[in-house]
Amino acid sequence: MNLLSDLFGERSQVTWLRRAGRHRPAAFLVWLMTAGVPTSALAASAPRQPLPADINADLAAGIASLDLTSNFLERWGQQVSGGPNGAWKNNPEGGGASETTEAPRFRSWVEAYGVAATNAAQANFAGDRRQTYGSVAGLSARLTGGISLGVSIDQSSTAINVPMALQSAKLDLTQLGIQGSIDKGPWTWAFALVHGIGRIGSTRDTGFGSAEANYHGQVDGALTELSYYWSLDQSRIVPKAALEYVHASTDAFQETGGFGAVAASGISMERARLLAGVEVGHYWIFDQKVLDLLAYGKFVDNFVQNVGSATVSLGPQTITVQGIGESQYGADAGASASLNINRSARVYVNYDGKFRTTMQSHQGTLGVELKW
Repeated sequence: MNLLSDLFGERSQVTWLRRAGRHRPAAFLVWLMTAGVPTSALAASAPRQPLPADINADLAAGIASLDLTSNFLERWGQQVSGGPNGAWKNNPEGGGASETTEAPRFRSWVEAYGVAATNAAQANFAGDRRQTYGSVAGLSARLTGGISLGVSIDQSSTAINVPMALQSAKLDLTQLGIQGSIDKGPWTWAFALVHGIGRIGSTRDTGFGSAEANYHGQVDGALTELSYYWSLDQSRIVPKAALEYVHASTDAFQETGGFGAVAASGISMERARLLAGVEVGHYWIFDQKVLDLLAYGKFVDNFVQNVGSATVSLGPQTITVQGIGESQYGADAGASASLNINRSARVYVNYDGKFRTTMQSHQGTLGVELKW
């Protein structure tokens, strides 16, 4: 009797999935065939009602686009205000050369990166796992008066898995960024603007085939950062403070195939955050090469977070599903190793981690930079 109550009672689909492993496989098969259908509906052979869990993968795709744009913005801030590039601006030839020596005017870079992220279950969301692979190419020029301007493009593909809701999605995102910075002695002010367009494909196992949807989304972001470069011989301390804003939206969609394909309205979400932290680094010179190591930590305050909602429809029946977001407070941390092969070429590897109450993200980046 308890099993039947669990199977057909008014428990959420997400709660059911977490408990399915406690029952026999036959019980789980019954759930697959009747997921989300009340007892009365079964008796009358009526179509099931839409459930919040029906669009778990689509909610995950929306928050993934926010996070990827944040990563893109924040990497630019790290490039221009600290690290080897900050040291290069303060000592252009490296290794004690005169600061009046003319530094290279142009900088280009190519990066390949991977991200592994997880979102814990919250409310009607069952939690997800995301794996992203992407690449970045950029070019910047140093103008007069300590002003630098640049452009970069980021292309990524994200696989999203929501195993507890039997759903998955793929997000292909292309982002174009415009960046700039102004140096005034040890002070650097940097900014970045990003616009991205994404394609989303979601798949949901209904028990009687897969329900699929294909639609688009877009994302816009902006970051402004102020930092102070404090040099201690071959070491440095760089305090930083930044404001970041990101807005993402997805189109409405209609699933096709499977049993009980649903339609959903578009969803819009936005996030504004304050980031404050410090970078510490040190470089060594050997055989006319420069090895630079750094580590950083940031406090994060998501002081504005509007995650929006979507209307999910199945025939004449509709429900409203709230979006998902991060915890208000969190921390970022990372490290980097860089090798200046000569005055013009540098290779580097970075780690960037984001830690929230319900989310963790780990990114690894391999890059090559050329100056001339």
